[in-house]
This record gives sequence, C-alpha cells and structure tokens, in this order.
Amino acid sequence: MNYEEPLFFTVMQYAEAAERDVVDMVSGNPDWGAPDGVSEGLHDYAETGGEAFQYPPSDGLRELRERIATRRGVDTERVVVTNGGAMANTLGMARALERGSGDEVLLTDPVYPYYPGKAEMLDGTTRFVPVDEEGALDPADVRAAASDETACIVVNTPNNPTGHVYREETLRELADIAEAHDALLVSDEVYDHFDFTGEFTSALAIDSEHVVVTNSFSKTYAITGFRVGYAVLSKRDAPAARTRNMLTNVATSRPAQAAVLHALKTTDADYHEANRERLRERVASFTAALDEVGAEYSTPEGAFYVLAKFPDYPGTMANVKRLVDEAGVAGMPGEAFGDARSEWLRFALVTPRVDTAAERLAEFF
Repeated sequence: MNYEEPLFFTVMQYAEAAERDVVDMVSGNPDWGAPDGVSEGLHDYAETGGEAFQYPPSDGLRELRERIATRRGVDTERVVVTNGGAMANTLGMARALERGSGDEVLLTDPVYPYYPGKAEMLDGTTRFVPVDEEGALDPADVRAAASDETACIVVNTPNNPTGHVYREETLRELADIAEAHDALLVSDEVYDHFDFTGEFTSALAIDSEHVVVTNSFSKTYAITGFRVGYAVLSKRDAPAARTRNMLTNVATSRPAQAAVLHALKTTDADYHEANRERLRERVASFTAALDEVGAEYSTPEGAFYVLAKFPDYPGTMANVKRLVDEAGVAGMPGEAFGDARSEWLRFALVTPRVDTAAERLAEFF
C-alpha cells in the first residue's frame, strides 16, 4: 500500500475532469447542511471584533474546551482543540511514539490510509491486524501482534471503511493490551453521532492513562471545511500534546471555534437523529441495488460508507476510473485501504444522488 500519494485526491481529480456527469461517492463530505447554530455563531462572532479577532489560546477557547469536557465526562485540562480530527490523531500518535516505549504502530486491515501515512511521517513502523468479515477486530489477534516495540494501537469506531462499531468489551481489552506494553490506544471516534446500533461506547469509558480519544465536528455538524477537532489525553500526556500543537499549528481558527461553540449550545438531538435516519434510508436503497447485481457488500453499523465486491471486478484504481468513465459513479478502490479488502470498492453515501448512483451501478454490472 502506497501512502505517499493521497489516492482520495487522485480519484476526485479524475472524476472532476470526466467528460460526463459523475456521482461523487469518494470522500466523507456530508451533504445535508450544518445546524443553524453554526451560521448563527459565525454571525455573532463577526460582530465582536477587537481582541476577539486575535490569537485564541493555543489549546482552544476555554469555553469550548469546557463544553467538550462536560460532554465527554473528563477534566477540561485533558482537552486540546485541534485543526480538525486529523491533527488530533497526529497528536495522539506522536505522543505515543515520543514516549520511548517503541516505534511500532498497530493498525487494522482495512485501514483509513491516513493513519499509516501519519505513522510513517512520525518515523514509526506499521503492523497490520486483519479484521473479520463483519469488520470486527479480535483483541486476541492484537495481543498476538503486540510486543515491547508497540508504542501505539489505532482504532476507528464507528469504522471507516467497514462501518463496524466496536463494543465496549473490545475497547477494554485493547486498553489492557496497551497498558501491558506501555503503549497508547488512540481511538478515533469522529463518527460517534452516526451509530445505528445504539451500542457505541467511547474509549473514554475506560479509566486508563493509556487511552487517547480523538474526534472532530467536521462530520457531526457537516462542516468539514471548518477544521475543528479535539484530542482527549491523560493528564500525564496532555501537556506534551499542547506543546506540540502550539509548535505545529499555533492555534485553531477562532471564528470556527466560536461557531462550533454556539452550535453545541443550540443544536438538539433531533438534528443528529434526522441525519442517522437519512443514512439508514440511503444504505437500504443502495444495498438493494447491489443485491440486484449479485454483489457482496457491508451493511454499516455506523458511519456512512458501504464496501461492495462485484463479480470479477477487483477494487483497483483502474477499475475505479472505468466506473467513472463508463458508469458515472466515483468510489474509492479497496486497495487504498489495505490488503484485506483489495477486491472491494468503497462508496460514501453522503450525496443526495445515492439512488442515481445505485441505478447506474445496477445498469453497469
């Protein structure tokens, strides 16, 4: 797997250059719009001026950090607001690797490709643990792979690309493995508001200094361009993460933080439930079309991706480009996520044109 070339951009650029209409199912950009609180917060911020237009605290606006801490049931000093979930993950992985416990990062296969890319950028080595057919990770396999060189275990729940939701028992066992090897478990929970099972458990439910949880408001509020995320680290590890964040980013955009803060105050649960219901309907209609052509597919427990395996059509970049040209549908090649699903294609259901894409795929295959 090559992480030096961002394949997401390769596919998006190819689709944009196509000479025909293409349904974009490549990246996770929610199409349903942000809650009113986001724009209201921006308008309110625009009227402040003066000191409020200057540098925010490097670790984030105090009130925003307090809101996050209250929601997650942790001390405010453990929260670092970051430039999106991507930086939050970088902080967690970097802290794991700089602690001197080893240089190995354990990852799942399939995996969101930015995790191994980050590991290599941070001079870590990677080892992959395959998940089962449903996307579940067996802690026994992780325990067998772990060693004294293991510095970090990275998981994502609900998962991209499999859609699997890790149960509390699994997370507890992974935290135990991290503790046994003086490593950190980094749990990326960016899709926590898109759990269809009712069984999502944050790794913060585990009382351990070896757990780091990362998240972002990008998917939660459909504001991927705002770049507001956060990391929750132990009191032991938070100071080092704050320093790295300051040296790397200085701070996260103040107007974006103000907008998120207002949205946290004003957005109720109905907004999130409406989005989950929309996705349930899209999964149902999209997978019905896959049934028609005899494809195998994953039924996500969370997030908004479907993996599909079509007869005699492996998930290569060449086949993705062919789908763009001949079917007018852009997805991601399974080989971009590792070896375990290299025969599959991944589709993001964050477009109002899911039914159109389904019809085109049914006609193509």
